[in-house]
Amino acid sequence: MNPYEHRPWLAHYADDVPSTIDEPTQTLVDMIDDAVHRFRRRTALEFFGAETSYRELGEQIASAAEGLRRLGVVAGDRVALVLPNCPQHVAAFYAVLRLGAIVVEHNPLYTPPELRHQFEDHGARVAIVWNSVADTVAEFPSDIRPAHIVAVDLTKALPFGKRMALRLPIPKARRSRAALTTKPRARGLVEWERLTSRRALGKRHPRPSLDDTAVLQYTSGTTGTPKGAVLSHRNLRANAMQGRAWVPGLAEGEEVFYGVLPLFHAYGMTLCLTFAMSIGARLVLFPKFDSSLVLDAARHSPPTFLPAVPPIYDQLVSAAAHHPKALERIRFAISGAMSLPIATVDRWETATGGLLVEGYGMTESSPITLGNPMGPTRRPGTVGVPFPSTEIRVVDPDDPEADRPAGEAGELLVRGPQVFQGYWRRPAETAETLRPGGWLRTGDIVHVSDDGFVTIVDRVKELIITGGFNVSPSEVEAALLAHPDVRGAAVVGLPRESGGEAVAAGVELREGAVFDEAGLRDFCRTSLTPYKVPRSIELFDELPRSLIGKVLRRQVRDEMLERA
Repeated sequence: MNPYEHRPWLAHYADDVPSTIDEPTQTLVDMIDDAVHRFRRRTALEFFGAETSYRELGEQIASAAEGLRRLGVVAGDRVALVLPNCPQHVAAFYAVLRLGAIVVEHNPLYTPPELRHQFEDHGARVAIVWNSVADTVAEFPSDIRPAHIVAVDLTKALPFGKRMALRLPIPKARRSRAALTTKPRARGLVEWERLTSRRALGKRHPRPSLDDTAVLQYTSGTTGTPKGAVLSHRNLRANAMQGRAWVPGLAEGEEVFYGVLPLFHAYGMTLCLTFAMSIGARLVLFPKFDSSLVLDAARHSPPTFLPAVPPIYDQLVSAAAHHPKALERIRFAISGAMSLPIATVDRWETATGGLLVEGYGMTESSPITLGNPMGPTRRPGTVGVPFPSTEIRVVDPDDPEADRPAGEAGELLVRGPQVFQGYWRRPAETAETLRPGGWLRTGDIVHVSDDGFVTIVDRVKELIITGGFNVSPSEVEAALLAHPDVRGAAVVGLPRESGGEAVAAGVELREGAVFDEAGLRDFCRTSLTPYKVPRSIELFDELPRSLIGKVLRRQVRDEMLERA
């Protein structure tokens, strides 16, 4: 019997937050069309000062959809997006969905092997990519390379004055331009401007349904193997509705969201691409987080809602020390993807006068399932209580059908309309993670208080969460073991004072090899994106192993903590 069926946490919901949300009736396409109609004259996107109204965004989506249709994209096709935060990313996302096709998001900073693995798995026919990585995709083998590659030049979205400034023959301008754009060498690419030069897609073109797949979001999940989480229009629309219900103080058409989280990440996708757009917010986009850029933007478009991760809040408070008014209009901030230190909450709320609360979720749940109430009942140090229309169970990790008694720690299971459809073409992993009755195994060991607040105690899974991203230890270990001097490797997460974890490794060397920590890190950089590269590598004469020879990561972690 599930001891949490009576939902004691409802007493702690902020005023006017409902216990359930209505059943979604809009797909994401219907949702953006509704926003374009209601807020057509308001600013939808801002990028280095260049503004795009909701009406203009609707026109860009319709013309991009027509361009993709002419490239042969049909319902059910996968279309890869390999883009940083920019206006073209938003238009491309909704254009793909308008055709009933499936968006596949990618980190544009991934190494070629990392990108190639995902392209092998999803088989996208078309890719819309930042021109700085267009050559990487174009060089994939013919059986993986998409039939069409659309190259996006970020500078084309800048205001005219900033575009001209980038052309100045001075080192600073050259560096800034190089960070935003690179001329691809590959032939046969389609420029974004050419794709969107077509007339608008006809209104009679078939639309997707609520249960159609909207997004494949790659995640290491609970097993450490990267795979595509299948998220439907219903899943993503429901999670945006849950987020809206959670913050009743938001004013539709008036809010200013800052897009410092990457849109290719499930957290940034839902908070910025769907939730923000659904309420007619102004979404200010940043291709990467830079505190000086954020404070510059705040002078003319002060943010009111800031979804981010703990290090970003700390950096902004420090950077704003001499500009105390820069952050004073931020009423709501929600932190996720890693633990939120209470000291960060205190600093932020003192500096802004607004609320900073922690939430919890995973890619497989679109991603948010729990949150601290946006009000005086919030409880720093916990990840909050279940969202509206969300149920929880705490079970024996070794027997997920056996509920733990109230107050006893166990693995967290969640159920709700935001829970995914399964992993792309991976039925065995789906069956392991998505249990009978629609219960999602999170892989996290939690304690639930008598009144329903959830605290993360430990993880069944051994994934490392660094900077809000999941890192699979197995993937990093494979990179280390490819080095000719390395005989054994164990990769673990070590706690950081700022919250989250740092990737660390213990290695055994082959006989006669000389330990070179910097050289090993450089070697890892050839196959791993920067956040996966170990921050520290320590030498072990012999790594601890089980009787069957498996490296015992927990013992490695304990020994590294003792050495510190």
